[in-house]
Amino acid sequence: MIISIFLAVAVIIAIVLTVVAMRPDDFRIARSISIAAPTPASFEQVNDLHRWQEMSPYAKLDPTANYTFAGPPAGTGASLAWSGTSKVGEGRMTITESRPHELVRMELEFLKPFRATNTVEFTFEEEGDQTKATWSMFGQNKFMCKAMGVFMNTDKMCGSQFEEGLANMKAIAEVQARNQEPVPLAVASASGR
Repeated sequence: MIISIFLAVAVIIAIVLTVVAMRPDDFRIARSISIAAPTPASFEQVNDLHRWQEMSPYAKLDPTANYTFAGPPAGTGASLAWSGTSKVGEGRMTITESRPHELVRMELEFLKPFRATNTVEFTFEEEGDQTKATWSMFGQNKFMCKAMGVFMNTDKMCGSQFEEGLANMKAIAEVQARNQEPVPLAVASASGR
């Protein structure tokens, strides 16, 4: 009887390990939103990491987290490290490429509660008088990530956080666009603009 139970448990474990091993080696999660504002308003929210907390869905999860900035104030080389409770863990994001009003690419390193390194991209496209902003994250699925993916929908979980962050970005950019008054032509000419 004990041998039968042991064999059944071994078969179940083998099946789970096989299912985990067959999951995709790579992942990509992406969400987009249309924003009624010019591309610079959205671009600057992620290109300047000092403004990250304004739109980040993670800032609300742990308002007591510690943040450290390194490198230039914005653009390629700018870095933001964080350390907080288990809700946000510990990690660092560094801008590896910045193309004004088009793309911000970051290396995202998670240190706690688990180690992982992924690529995050924010892309911005003009669509008439709107901006299409896309937040995506992609990388390799290591064995532990594959195993977690068997029991929880990572695309749905991260995707909902991306949607919240993009909604925050939209609200900020649209308020900023509404509050900007056009410079009168006479003033612009006099100031050399």
